[in-house]
Amino acid sequence: MVKGKTTNGLMRHLRDKHGIEISGSKQKRDLLNIGYYHGYKGYRFIGRASHQIAYTNFNEVVGVYEFDTNLKTILYPRIMFIETALKNYTLNTLIGIGPADFDFVFSHLLNDYKKENTGNSKYRDKMKKRLDLRNKINQQISYNYSEQKAVISHFFHNNKPIPLWAIFEVINLGEFGFFLQCLNQDTRIAIARDLNMHTTNHNQNGRIVEDIIFLIKELRNAVAHNSVVFDCRFKKMNPPARLKEYLQSETKITNITFDTIVDYFIILIFLLKQLSVTKIELKQIVRMFYTESEKLRSTIPIPVHTSIMGSDFRNKVNNLINYL
Repeated sequence: MVKGKTTNGLMRHLRDKHGIEISGSKQKRDLLNIGYYHGYKGYRFIGRASHQIAYTNFNEVVGVYEFDTNLKTILYPRIMFIETALKNYTLNTLIGIGPADFDFVFSHLLNDYKKENTGNSKYRDKMKKRLDLRNKINQQISYNYSEQKAVISHFFHNNKPIPLWAIFEVINLGEFGFFLQCLNQDTRIAIARDLNMHTTNHNQNGRIVEDIIFLIKELRNAVAHNSVVFDCRFKKMNPPARLKEYLQSETKITNITFDTIVDYFIILIFLLKQLSVTKIELKQIVRMFYTESEKLRSTIPIPVHTSIMGSDFRNKVNNLINYL
């Protein structure tokens, strides 16, 4: 039987094993509130476990934890807004092309495989993605029907086909990204144009919107599941060069790599601006983000803050304000 440590025991462990000063009722409450495993262990490194933060006082741990929590408070409603808006813009574009039912879209628009030679590796890969997408959508329809979700059950009970807008309501952001990926090039470009995101320099094949979806999906899931976000550990793959170059060209901000959280705020602000959010609100978001960074900077050693935010953080924030 494994015997756990009491809060007092965990405080001794932090002092004796990790060299972190922690004492008194306030820091004890802080440890209880954030937890040893979710709090300290989740925030003891930057990016990867080998890049440990040399904490000397538990207040520094609390500072990083609160910074991360407050970032998610800023991000959550904006990411949800972006997800809904991108689906609605896509739906509006597709309705302008033809009937807004999945069977039509599947047959006439989700056919990017047709540009490849029949049977070659690219053809098979795109066809598999198309079939996988249909399976994922059917699974979501089945699940939501079994859960008696009105957005799906209404159409079954009235013997009507499920419209595309209802499907968009039940698929997640990743599945929406796969939906865009399977659309033919003309349709992808039409969606990008309606979002004012099409340029011949960076979006010749119409992939920019899906690139953005797959990028923000990782952040969205981390925020929604209350995972750590401050150090971008949620990032699973390196975004394509065309997306980085496109954002740099549009915002005039250099060195966008998505290795630090400021770059995710850049794409967040970019998307909100494209979706006609007011300049006042955009500036307010940037100010809130900068304020949280300054609070963190006053809590932890400057080199640690630089490791988290990047040496060009202030330049990027200033350029982001100029972009607005």
